[in-house]
Amino acid sequence: MALRMEAPTGASAIAPDTFGLNFYELDLSLRHLLDLYLAPDLRAHLEPHLQQLGWLAANELDRWAADADRHPPVLHPRDRFGRDRQWIEYHPSYREMEKVAYGTFGMHAMSHRPGVLGWQRPFPAAAKHAFTYLFNQAEFGLGCPINVTDSGAMLVRRFGDDAVKARFFDRMTSTDMDELWQGAQFMTEKEGGSDVGRATTVAIPDGDAWRIHGDKWFCSNADARVAMLLARPEGAGPGTRGLGLFAMPRFLEDGTPNAYRIARLKDKLGTRSMASGEVVLDGAIAYQVGSLDRGFVQMAEMVNWSRLSNGVKSTALMRRGLHDALHVSRHRIAFGKVLTDLPLARRQLLKLMLPVEQALSLCFFTADCMDRAEGNDGQAQSQEAQAALRLATPVLKFRATRDGRRATGDAMDVRGGCGYVEEWANPRLVRDAHLGSIWEGTGNIVGLDAITRAVGRHNAHEAFAASLHRKLDDAEGAPTAFVDRVRGLLDRAVGFAGEVARTPENEALCRQATSALYHAASAATLTWEGAALHNLHGDARRLLYASMAVDHRLTPRDPFAVTDMAKEDRLADLLLSDEPVSMGAVADVVARM
Repeated sequence: MALRMEAPTGASAIAPDTFGLNFYELDLSLRHLLDLYLAPDLRAHLEPHLQQLGWLAANELDRWAADADRHPPVLHPRDRFGRDRQWIEYHPSYREMEKVAYGTFGMHAMSHRPGVLGWQRPFPAAAKHAFTYLFNQAEFGLGCPINVTDSGAMLVRRFGDDAVKARFFDRMTSTDMDELWQGAQFMTEKEGGSDVGRATTVAIPDGDAWRIHGDKWFCSNADARVAMLLARPEGAGPGTRGLGLFAMPRFLEDGTPNAYRIARLKDKLGTRSMASGEVVLDGAIAYQVGSLDRGFVQMAEMVNWSRLSNGVKSTALMRRGLHDALHVSRHRIAFGKVLTDLPLARRQLLKLMLPVEQALSLCFFTADCMDRAEGNDGQAQSQEAQAALRLATPVLKFRATRDGRRATGDAMDVRGGCGYVEEWANPRLVRDAHLGSIWEGTGNIVGLDAITRAVGRHNAHEAFAASLHRKLDDAEGAPTAFVDRVRGLLDRAVGFAGEVARTPENEALCRQATSALYHAASAATLTWEGAALHNLHGDARRLLYASMAVDHRLTPRDPFAVTDMAKEDRLADLLLSDEPVSMGAVADVVARM
């Protein structure tokens, strides 16, 4: 039984924030999962760098992020000599964060070239996104420019001809701040929005380049040195098949500004540190990337890269909220007790922990699919990984970003009234979290993509299920009855998605089917991770999160039934401690199913 404690008074009565901590050291889940998903030599090489970023994210980066949020960028239409040379003024703290992301860690270049952080090869996605995850626990806005620079370089590398690569690639992947060309993605238009095929921007050939005319409506990182955009070549047909992909520099080779202007910057709810604008194209010079009739298909690869990054970033926001909630709960005394000794507070923390761990597991699963799809595995396995990735990215993006909105709000609730005050991190987390479910497609668009296209057109659910079944087959030592139950739920979720995809009248169920795939996939992945980590470190705690996913996300519940509080108390005891969880303890908990 908890001892009654004397409540502190004055300033010490306010629970502290996480300043002075290290988000990497606090995150047992991340450290353990990196042991599973990375080769041992790379894992060891990255350890000091992850330690460094974990410290920065909880300290200097966090302070800079708060400054940049309070002082958003300002668009200046002319320079001081009256020339029409637009420039965007950023707070110095934003510039400091850029140096950390692009210069110190080279996050935008990790996938593309050797030598970043002293490693001899490009990083796998699982390694790169460990840095994405830590960085975005402090700063979400700059996460967009980092990602679109990364994914834009991927388009140039994959689809650009030699001249385009020579013009853009080295500049986009440089870690020298004076040489770096940050990237952007200018796709959204007023006429189309998510219906990209209605785009009206036109491309007219001009020698070895093109002249772009049109109006792009939502352009994040608006003053980037190179923007990837879609435009309709003069005379091309309607719809997405008529769109070509182009790379457009901010300045021409002689240093003069390209022929486009930023009409205004958006006054956004969140990601206020980063400049998003409306761009008018007045015959801007751009260069063709890949086949003109494949522009949208090629851009879709950038979207898929971005959706994985989006899911990781939303997971980062949830983890940051959980860090804060746990820190508050361990230091706040109410009614003579520490919050972690109060039943409702313990339950609230468990409800915060579950979506964070589900999302983190699906981030690593999706990154692993991407690595296998692009790696040197056998051809058949690579094709399966590509198909699984086709579904995993929208499934992750759909649910993790929506959970981010709720989890950050619930973390604010743990801190209470102080959490609603802008001096603390919570309001920024809540505001930023709402963008995750809009970037790279709203919930409806992503749900439709997952079910009607990935499942309905490409049968990606078959490879998705096969990959997850192999995880369950490898869950050595996990309770057999529980593994079988997860397997059955996975099959039901996959079957439901297939049924919805086959019947056009069921389109309104696409969101439900996507969520079912997410929860079943997370339960399967958590099950494998729990068994593997028990064999590696003697800690099976991720099986407990799998059990929670089954109980709370995949099992119908009677709203008037009294919960088995003994099971919940045991879960809280095990999961609120950093002590390893034995497989015997897991078996006792899941036996209460």
